[in-house]
Amino acid sequence: MPGTRICSASLACAWSTGSKRSRACSTLRFSPRRFRRVRRSGSHRTARGSSRTAESQRQVRCDSERQRFRLRSRRVSMAVAYGVDLEAFNAQGFLVVENVLDPRLDLDPVVGEYEALLDELTQRWHEDGLLPETFRELPFAQRFGRVLNEAPRDLNVMAHFDISLPFEGVTEDTPIHLGPRTFGLLTHPKLLDLIEQFIGGEIYSNPIQHTRIKPPERELPEHLQGSSLLARTDWHQDQGVHLPEADHTNMLTVWLPLTDATADNGCLCVIPGSHREGLVTHCLRPGARIPDALLSGQPITVPVKRGGVLLFHHLTKHASLTNTSNGIRWSFDLRYHPVDQPTGRPAFPGFVARSRKNPASAITDWRVWAKLWRDTRSRLAQAQAAGKFTRWTSEEPICA
Repeated sequence: MPGTRICSASLACAWSTGSKRSRACSTLRFSPRRFRRVRRSGSHRTARGSSRTAESQRQVRCDSERQRFRLRSRRVSMAVAYGVDLEAFNAQGFLVVENVLDPRLDLDPVVGEYEALLDELTQRWHEDGLLPETFRELPFAQRFGRVLNEAPRDLNVMAHFDISLPFEGVTEDTPIHLGPRTFGLLTHPKLLDLIEQFIGGEIYSNPIQHTRIKPPERELPEHLQGSSLLARTDWHQDQGVHLPEADHTNMLTVWLPLTDATADNGCLCVIPGSHREGLVTHCLRPGARIPDALLSGQPITVPVKRGGVLLFHHLTKHASLTNTSNGIRWSFDLRYHPVDQPTGRPAFPGFVARSRKNPASAITDWRVWAKLWRDTRSRLAQAQAAGKFTRWTSEEPICA
């Protein structure tokens, strides 16, 4: 099979605008057994990626030419429910599985829940004098962006939409979204069926989870441009953001877009095979990121259609592109692992999502899940210290 060129000679996915170490493009050889973009229908699909010119240090950088690459797929054995290619996942460290969820039946209810939440918040903030108007006439994407720009800086709009708590400063009123439709997504049978092919039938929903709603970055106010929930995300490994207790946990990251994720609106970049290199040092400011000196290999963009899922190993190096489109890029970052394995974030609550051995142990009521988080919020609000959330310190020599 001929090699598939993943970026043109004039375009590079790089990781530092301040570095001269911009990696040259190369030809990567994809065979059906090594890397496959899986479609349940078995049809072929062409994926396009594009990126933009340099932005800021440590940013994923690509020039304005359209990046084109083709990942060919063919029907795989249906010995497992979704025809997932475990060999490809183990070799490359990631896998896209398309058509896992029905956009209309499975995703639209979640979107509706967030639209209702935005309705409620804008009405309340307008009545409290925090917004000049509710922007009710705008569709969700534009309305969300307007609220980010018009709200007071200390309002922390995104916290009301995220499905996790912050590491510090937690109070009884710290916002978190705990809606029934969102819980239904975390525990959707189709999603759990897919996850079961990777980690077995004892499935624990890890508390390291986030909602990311990313408007066009050029429209973000300056103080929000460093937020990984709203703007680009630097290179990192998911194992780098949890405690060492979970280093041997069989953790699976499930990245699920509610909008089509494209190179223009900020889809993910991954470095194929990077999970085999082990954990590397992460620097803490800004965020948890891998320093330039520890990055190697050829990154590729990974577009995912709405309804599809990107799965990756917890050691796979990945980042997101900048949203240069006119719309939002909306996704959920979820993690799952076998029951009774450490979560890596013991201060936050996880739950049994499925158990073949003990079905009654699984939480199926969203109110129970919501209470776990609210009880945790109360406990952290009353505690003198929230506990440890990262293995790294600000004194790492390579981060100086």
